[in-house]
Amino acid sequence: MDLPDEPMLAAPTHTWALPPDGSVAAEPKWDGFRALAGLLDDGTPVIRSRTGTDLARYFPDIAAALAAQLAPASLLDGELLVWSGGRISFDRLSARLNRSPRTVAALAEREPASLMVFDVLHLDGTPHHARPYRARRAVIEALFASGRARPPLNLCPSTTDESTASGWLEQWGPDNVEGLVLKPTRSSYRPGRHRGGWLKWRLRDSREAIIAAVTGPPGRPGIVLLGRWDEAGQLRYLGRTARLAEDQARSVAAALRPASPGHPWEGWTFAASWGSKDKLTVRLVEPDTVAEVSVDVSRLSGDTWRHSVRWTRLRPDLSPADLPPFGDDR
Repeated sequence: MDLPDEPMLAAPTHTWALPPDGSVAAEPKWDGFRALAGLLDDGTPVIRSRTGTDLARYFPDIAAALAAQLAPASLLDGELLVWSGGRISFDRLSARLNRSPRTVAALAEREPASLMVFDVLHLDGTPHHARPYRARRAVIEALFASGRARPPLNLCPSTTDESTASGWLEQWGPDNVEGLVLKPTRSSYRPGRHRGGWLKWRLRDSREAIIAAVTGPPGRPGIVLLGRWDEAGQLRYLGRTARLAEDQARSVAAALRPASPGHPWEGWTFAASWGSKDKLTVRLVEPDTVAEVSVDVSRLSGDTWRHSVRWTRLRPDLSPADLPPFGDDR
């Protein structure tokens, strides 16, 4: 069984609708870690992030379930989640990363993870990725209906009915789902992003960017300055956040490293506010940490954010190389 370099990805869309002929299915877009999960040919559990990082050591509870429920040469696509108080907690999910085996084991016992399964590439040594979505969906549904697959593996809902999909958004809201993923029912599974393939529609207009500088002392960052690499290899400035809350500042401070010599923004100055002649005092940091922010797209200025954006969270599951280039509005 061959492992793809990355899963199939969805291109952003600003509108959504399901045609009445059933040619497109909708699934909830969960707020977790994307993962290709299963068993290798020799029965070894594998859990790979969308960037190829091995996550099995951080999710031993899921690895054990895969070993107990699947046969060798099986590979599923899904979303790793941690629920807390009836809601999905991205923070508790992220807490598993880069921890010692003892800490991970304690977290898995106290806050078990789940895998929301929405696709199948291989099952019991049989490849399915070249088959259309509707056929792959039937394979997954049969796997769960047989009782072989069970919690902490869960079957992701899917529908071709627009009212049902709208009901999910009202029922679960932005606390649990980011939006919808739209999948043509005749499409095969192809790693990467493709024209005519999957689309994603988001409840909130979020963006990912690289933290390259902050204001304030190392222990209490105030404002985060964000950028993205362009296609010429330059780190371009996108904009800044509003002042961070105390808990946000603590998490950001713990993730950042001082800038190495030769930082792309050495010698740059930043206005204290839009159009101001006053300069902002900033501290450069190593541009290797990704953040997610909420952007008011009605107030863009070219490819940059004219007004401060709202901090959402760190994205330890992403690296700067995973982001689209500067000017690509995704």
